[in-house]
Amino acid sequence: MIYSRIAGTGSYLPERVVTNQELESRISTSDEWIVSRTGIEARHVAAEGELTSDLALNAAKNAMAAAGVAADDIDLIVVATTTPDMVFPSTACLLQAKLGIKRGAAFDVQAVCTGFIYALATADKFVASGAHKCALVVGAEVFSRLLDWNDRRTCVLFGDGAGAVVLRPSDEPGIYSSHLHSDGSYSHILRVASGIAEGQIRGNPYLEMDGQAVFKLAVRVLDECSREALEHNGFKGTDLDWFVPHQANLRIINATADKMGVPRERVVTTVARHGNTSAASVPLALDKAVRDGRIQPGHLVLLEGVGGGMTWGSVLLRF
Repeated sequence: MIYSRIAGTGSYLPERVVTNQELESRISTSDEWIVSRTGIEARHVAAEGELTSDLALNAAKNAMAAAGVAADDIDLIVVATTTPDMVFPSTACLLQAKLGIKRGAAFDVQAVCTGFIYALATADKFVASGAHKCALVVGAEVFSRLLDWNDRRTCVLFGDGAGAVVLRPSDEPGIYSSHLHSDGSYSHILRVASGIAEGQIRGNPYLEMDGQAVFKLAVRVLDECSREALEHNGFKGTDLDWFVPHQANLRIINATADKMGVPRERVVTTVARHGNTSAASVPLALDKAVRDGRIQPGHLVLLEGVGGGMTWGSVLLRF
């Protein structure tokens, strides 16, 4: 049996950092208010002219270097993003061109903050089936451009960034299973309700969120899909070496870990320094824990996320 296994991780954050103190000077909020409710202390914001594909390129290069692969080795690119460079071509195709790759498949996946989980699950199927030999999976966002920076309920939460992994075939289990879900009846609680028609933007181009409804749903479904992955493979929360959740809100992360029985010292949290980077948050956190030595080869790791749609899902893997 062929499995897909993560051969390398990478990430990238834009240079500009926006602290809570800076936001205090611009809108009616405070560092204490933001930290107590979200755990966020700062976020990174892309420079003018810096695109999602640029962030993705830096993260991809770091993941490829860690995996020891060259551009010619890559035969599949899947990019998870809610903030593509343009309507089309896909950000994956633009990234493919920037990497100098001219073969294989490249496409985007849009599941908002669950995007990387969806993209990883998709690429896993291609590699495990033998259809592709080396997949580059990226979550990248310039979410700051979807924000109304005068809306203190939303602008304090999000940031920009990118994370990536390289998947290669393996005879030993890498990715055990993935579990994807969605329920479109919740689409109104987290959305950007705009589109382009006849050269005009239709609808509200800024993020809208019912924070209380998102919180309640997130805690419930993240617990459900995490347990689903563990039970499907005969594990318990206490068997995990590391839990790498979507970095949306520290209260959601802690509530989910507590319900699963995962000790907080085994939970990777990076939300304090880069906020919610949507599809980039899980691979950013994963790369951080790999590079600082916490996640080691052989460790059992659970990834999970929840996002607009609403979408949610989990991936259980052996690193």
